[in-house]
Amino acid sequence: MSELKTKVNDASVQKFLEGVDNESKRKDCEEILTMMQEATGCEPKMWGASMIGFGSYHYKYDSGREGDFMLVGFAPRKSNISVYIIPGFSDYESELEKLGKHKTGKSCLYINKLEEVDKNVLQHLISDSVVRMRKKYPDST
Repeated sequence: MSELKTKVNDASVQKFLEGVDNESKRKDCEEILTMMQEATGCEPKMWGASMIGFGSYHYKYDSGREGDFMLVGFAPRKSNISVYIIPGFSDYESELEKLGKHKTGKSCLYINKLEEVDKNVLQHLISDSVVRMRKKYPDST
């Protein structure tokens, strides 16, 4: 069975953020970092080389595959900021309608700039997803 490549590590979150070339994106990332820290009560950790995550949970699939992953996180990408809302978006239709300019993947919310979204709605999505994950995985941190 293949091992999950994205693992928590001891790399410096601050150094990683300092390396984000676009100043506006770096400031947006710092604001998202604060939102996630408030929602989780956890310190940010690097997951892999380019993802910042908060908290963790242990999963085990029926197939036998298991591992650990962040409760919530984000990554500054070249074209946008990926926000990882791990439960996905099926229960967040009304929030997404109010959010502003964004795209979604299975568990990824893609935003270009924080000024293009309603920060209160984003904070709610982050906070509620953490509550859901902790309810589903009671041993999560």
